[in-house]
Amino acid sequence: MESGTACIHAALSRTKPHSTGAVAVPIFQTATFAYPAFGQSTGYDYTRTQNPTVEHCESVVAALEGGAGASAFATGMAAIAAVTELFHPRENPEIIATDDLYGGSIRLFNNISAKNGIAINYVDTSNLAAVEAAITPATKAIFIETPTNPMMKLTDIAAVKKLIADRDILLIVDNTFLTPYLLNPIAHGADIVIHSGTKYLAGHNDTLAGFVVARMPEIAEKLHIVKKTTGAVLSPFDAFLVTRGIKTLAIRMERAQSNARAIAAWLNAQPKISAVRYPEMGAMISFTTDTVETAQGILNKVELILYAESLGGVETLITYPATQTHAEVPESERLARGIDEKLLRLSVGIEAAEDIIQDLERAIS
Repeated sequence: MESGTACIHAALSRTKPHSTGAVAVPIFQTATFAYPAFGQSTGYDYTRTQNPTVEHCESVVAALEGGAGASAFATGMAAIAAVTELFHPRENPEIIATDDLYGGSIRLFNNISAKNGIAINYVDTSNLAAVEAAITPATKAIFIETPTNPMMKLTDIAAVKKLIADRDILLIVDNTFLTPYLLNPIAHGADIVIHSGTKYLAGHNDTLAGFVVARMPEIAEKLHIVKKTTGAVLSPFDAFLVTRGIKTLAIRMERAQSNARAIAAWLNAQPKISAVRYPEMGAMISFTTDTVETAQGILNKVELILYAESLGGVETLITYPATQTHAEVPESERLARGIDEKLLRLSVGIEAAEDIIQDLERAIS
């Protein structure tokens, strides 16, 4: 099934809510389920463990990523935190992570993972030699963002997999920026794929969600146990919203990507923009202005574009990483990665590209 069609029809034949013939998955807004009799079950007992609406949403995401199973979480950060539960402190595990990560991931790794005995080694994963040099006997996983947030660096997933093919190392990819419509990391060798479903999957800036998709059934089952035990599960109503959002993922990504290409080309021609970072796919752009005053002036003057954190919705959003997404990253680390006060991040929406450009032009001038 072509991916755009799969966004609408994936998993329909495998889910129970459609016994009524409902075209939209019903919302089973219940905390618990009654047993027909002693020793009998409908297959659902308690929503923290499983729920038909959530199960359907998980099946759709797993199908789109080509995984053996998916677990849905209340947020993207809960999803990443769940993945770290796969590693036991007694093994003194080490994770090699992309050095240019979303600030929330860095906060989790530096504060929670480190406290739980997981060592994090930040490496430029776009440099294969650097990745290879960083691998030690303690390395249990490689955690990749591609493109990175916010500097848009790309990592060759298949090439990294080739480096670790003969080692007991998990390859984990955060696929939030590109979505399963534009990239399927499992097809390139990833063992685990993570999504902040808040972003493109839901697509409307109206709900929080996170997903972990596993290539192997045994890992999928481990993650399901983590989910039901720690309890940061996606609610039935939010699962409904994400499922509805995914149905338009293909057309939203096509429109937003087309807009992003036009906007990146326009930004490249502006005298007050000193650098534009756009990987020629997806709808995320970061750019550096000539001065701090120009950057902050844009934030103050945009009208159509919304100055807000997050990304992946139908609205175009502009973010100031230095004080928003990466505010808690130590300044020396931020600056070393190029995240200074002249850097802006643009999540391009599905408005007319001409209107977005006109808004930027007014703000820059």
